[in-house]
Amino acid sequence: MTHAIVDSPLGPLTLVERDGAVAGLYMTEHRHMPAVEGNRDDTVLPGLQEQLAAYFARELKDFDVALSVAGTSFQQRVWAGLAQIPYGETWSYAELAEHIGSPTAVRAVGLANGKNPVSIVVPCHRVVGSNGSLTGYGGGLGRKQLLLDLERGLTSTT
Repeated sequence: MTHAIVDSPLGPLTLVERDGAVAGLYMTEHRHMPAVEGNRDDTVLPGLQEQLAAYFARELKDFDVALSVAGTSFQQRVWAGLAQIPYGETWSYAELAEHIGSPTAVRAVGLANGKNPVSIVVPCHRVVGSNGSLTGYGGGLGRKQLLLDLERGLTSTT
């Protein structure tokens, strides 16, 4: 594995590469961030770096990068469901649970959402509480709000 640390409007982002694919994207002080192993090479994952710049410039809505993420089959289902939440929209944990065919697994969906290893690319920031309130986010609620505002065109990060 190799990793890069790149600047962003959210602060430094750690990008983790495994076998040419994105294995992680973490923010400073990210909850559930594993110890980053391997060599540092800030030139890895140039496609992701370009797409992140375009996302923050509001020129990209959907990421198109190869992923290599490890998780249980349930976590994989939740993360696939996250990827289906449209840009600029939010779903509640209950809506996500319903969408993946597990309507009674709201708490488990929340836990899997929190373990998403590729924040931003797989948009876990688009999940909110049932009343629309912001709830936990691995990168912190301030960053979650900034990402939601960016996607709604309420703020610019450039």
